[in-house]
Amino acid sequence: MALGTVSNVLNNPELVSEKTRAKVQAAIAELGFVRNDAARQLRAGSSRSIGLIVPDVRNPFYTDIARGAEDSARDHSLSVLLATSDDELSREQSLISLFEEQRVRGVLVSPTGSNLDYLSQAQDRGTKVVLVDRKAKNFSSVSVDDVAGGYLAVKHLIETGRRKIAFVGGPLSVQQIADRLAGAEKAISKSNGAKLEIIETNTLSVQAGRALGNQFRNFDGVFAANDLLAIGVMQACVVDSQINIPNDLSLVGYDDIDFASAAIVPLTSVRQPSAEIGKAAIELLIDENTEPK
Repeated sequence: MALGTVSNVLNNPELVSEKTRAKVQAAIAELGFVRNDAARQLRAGSSRSIGLIVPDVRNPFYTDIARGAEDSARDHSLSVLLATSDDELSREQSLISLFEEQRVRGVLVSPTGSNLDYLSQAQDRGTKVVLVDRKAKNFSSVSVDDVAGGYLAVKHLIETGRRKIAFVGGPLSVQQIADRLAGAEKAISKSNGAKLEIIETNTLSVQAGRALGNQFRNFDGVFAANDLLAIGVMQACVVDSQINIPNDLSLVGYDDIDFASAAIVPLTSVRQPSAEIGKAAIELLIDENTEPK
């Protein structure tokens, strides 16, 4: 059987008759053949993989983004390579370089910091980049309006009668967190008598929220910058038996992860369509890789 015929069955099956395809596929099954994709990548100049870099894969918000991206990629016979930056710029830059070396079809990334020159350089070298959960000039992106989200969260607290409100989140250098705080401050500015105090954290984790201990005795409302922090705050209040949620303290989180609804007290949260963000990012990347006819 000619090598060209086998190649067409694997790469351009529409060019081969159904009878011939059946013969080739039967031979492949009998021999246990697995094609060398690395060699195909060398010829094509790119792979069938897409890189995805998130700050922390343990955060269910990013896990859901990855699942949505994977589902969409599978529809296009592509795969997703997932990596965690731990919010470390040097690690993120190394991952970008690694994905470039692998000739991935493109990279989805939730970037660390505000200087994105290294991503611009990757694009200049031919690697398509789509930002996830973040906006920036000169980049395609998929995200929600975090200023509006922060506004809705604190507006809800004010409408339920809360006036001494804490914003818990950080680092504030992260654009998404800064935007949520800006929205919270906007809601406060439109209220009568409500005040906002900022409690900055080093991370957006359950542990960071729980470590705040009894700092919430002087508040009647808390807006946590994500659900993991909110759950940590809830645990801190359980330990401090003097604070009852929701009677003494109303708590609002952000992201609406599945785990939050299973908390001791179901958590009110601003929903982000995480899986849809992942799917949309893949579709946007594929559109950018499609050459105009």
